[in-house]
Amino acid sequence: MKILAFAEQREGKFKKSAFEVTQAARRIADKLTAELITLVIGDNIEHILPELRMYGANRVLAAQDTRLQYYSTTAYAKIVAQVAQQEQAMLLFLPASQMGKDLAPRIAAKLSAGVAADSVALRVENGDLIATRPVYAGKAMIDVRITSPIKLFTLRPNVFTAVAGNGAAIAVEKVSIQLDDVDFAAKVTGVKLTEGRPDVTEASIIVSGGRGLKGPENFHLVEKLADVLGAAVGASRAVVDAGWRPHDEQVGQTGKTVSPTLYIACGISGAVQHLAGMSTSKYIVAINKDKDAPIFQVADYGVVADVFEILPTLTEELKKTLGK
Repeated sequence: MKILAFAEQREGKFKKSAFEVTQAARRIADKLTAELITLVIGDNIEHILPELRMYGANRVLAAQDTRLQYYSTTAYAKIVAQVAQQEQAMLLFLPASQMGKDLAPRIAAKLSAGVAADSVALRVENGDLIATRPVYAGKAMIDVRITSPIKLFTLRPNVFTAVAGNGAAIAVEKVSIQLDDVDFAAKVTGVKLTEGRPDVTEASIIVSGGRGLKGPENFHLVEKLADVLGAAVGASRAVVDAGWRPHDEQVGQTGKTVSPTLYIACGISGAVQHLAGMSTSKYIVAINKDKDAPIFQVADYGVVADVFEILPTLTEELKKTLGK
């Protein structure tokens, strides 16, 4: 049996999820006595490939093309599907990132594969791979067994911890897939990079703000706390819909699903769609003046107080404690 793991990279740098997917696939490959193949797609990526050996990769396939500098749904899906067919891989692993969520259904359609999306746990049972994933907006967990010959799993970022090891030597092979103009029907004309703070899907700490902040002019309170903690800034749907914050910061069912070590919700009531996107966080701290706010039902620590009083004080105390 062969397992194919897709390692996501952007701008010549691996995303954190690339290491998580590779190491998770390595663990499953060892349990099933299967061969692990890791696929990387992009342009000028040779220099980053050796990093994967520290996370269990020993055979890496590199699909390179100048046209692959930026992500293309159709081109990437074609490459992953054809590599899976050529290698006769029966298990495929992708990150449940924005890219992975876009790719997975297209690849599955090409391979007639069943999909266990947004998996938060994997286990081998009687030679079969069982995935655990959230349902009903995160209110319940179900175990999923895929019955199709080819099986595809997307793994929720920040859940499958990746720990770098010494690793062994890796074999790097170039993959040549014929790409036509039709595979690049949609072209990237510009890229906007977020600087300074980590992306919410990869951050270990997130400070999020909601309508309780009363206006975009008050989000500096969230930003200052995030800067002290080296955290990402998140936002509720209501805040994004109101135009206070950009959509790439939105946490929730219609935004980004996150699983940080620490999630601090400031002035967020805790609507179902928001809880669906952050309820798997390891520790949740909620600050809200409404003691009956739903967010307190999932919070590990709750502070019933006004965010305008708590956030400046909390930020200053953390500065002293952290020596910043």
